[in-house]
Amino acid sequence: MKRRQILSLLAVFIASLVLTVSCNQTVQEAPSGETTSANTEPIVLGYSTWAGWWPWAIAEEEGLFEANNVNVKLQWFDSYIASMESLAAGKLDANSQTLNDTISFAGDAIHGEVAVLVNDNSAGNDKIIVSQEIKSIEDLKGKKVAVEEGVVDDFLLSLALEEKGMSRKDVEIVGMDTGDAAAAFVNGNVDAVGAFPPFWLIALEREGSKELISSKEFPGAIPDLLVVTQKLIDERPDDVQALVNTWFDILEFMEKNPDRADEIMAKRANVSVEELQRLKEGTKIFTIEENLEAFSPGDSMKHMPYAAEKMAKFMVDVGFIEAAPPLDKIFDDRFVKKYAESK
Repeated sequence: MKRRQILSLLAVFIASLVLTVSCNQTVQEAPSGETTSANTEPIVLGYSTWAGWWPWAIAEEEGLFEANNVNVKLQWFDSYIASMESLAAGKLDANSQTLNDTISFAGDAIHGEVAVLVNDNSAGNDKIIVSQEIKSIEDLKGKKVAVEEGVVDDFLLSLALEEKGMSRKDVEIVGMDTGDAAAAFVNGNVDAVGAFPPFWLIALEREGSKELISSKEFPGAIPDLLVVTQKLIDERPDDVQALVNTWFDILEFMEKNPDRADEIMAKRANVSVEELQRLKEGTKIFTIEENLEAFSPGDSMKHMPYAAEKMAKFMVDVGFIEAAPPLDKIFDDRFVKKYAESK
């Protein structure tokens, strides 16, 4: 997947201004004179197929948004890319997306993009699957590796090679969409593939294939985030806080009602409860303490400011983006900090 271009941004921006003016004219005041979640425009939050984002469906089913006095409309996307394009074009107020994709889109987003919460880290759900004869990272030298260039599993491959003193130049990169990459691997057209679920399940259908490495070996390399527009933060900071608070209420619900939570998530993901358990295994849901660590400065991939610099350099080096956006503008930790202080 090459650099995605956002088309007709000016037209979308003008349309969004018209919609905003129209909506502002129709908002009614509550009897007390205060605006409540029931009579404000809903925050439109996008999410898609990833185990760490399915819990948002619990908030919708169990009334947790309402309990936090925030009006939210969840929008499901079968296409993850479409959700990112919608946020960048101003059609969403918030989206569920990875750190590297936030870096990729932030420079073109008409209302800005800011990470305010870490939902989870990929902890094994992103994998490099190889053919039978490949026993080590060093064995990849000169081999054909199919990956979606510039995105998470390409980055995972780069980290694995770097750890062994190698680089992407030591392998033959075959760039294609992840679904096509998995199919090419199964058909024997390439020697290895980088994939996320469900595509690594498909890749493992090749006889003798196996997992070589996964995101489990590289903590912090693939953070999955709640990303909101800067516009939403500027205009409705209390609602952004309510979104963050709702997430932690979701986690509490999951802990107290595991069967009901799994039922809701499996239905949303269109998988069986048994399949859900397998996909959950490779996803590490973050606590508030882990959120605070992730937003803090540091010198490892567990710290997002450090990880962002490494990811941005990688994407520029491989030609996925021309230049990195200002990285200090894509993080805002005030909301997780405020939640932590309330506990």
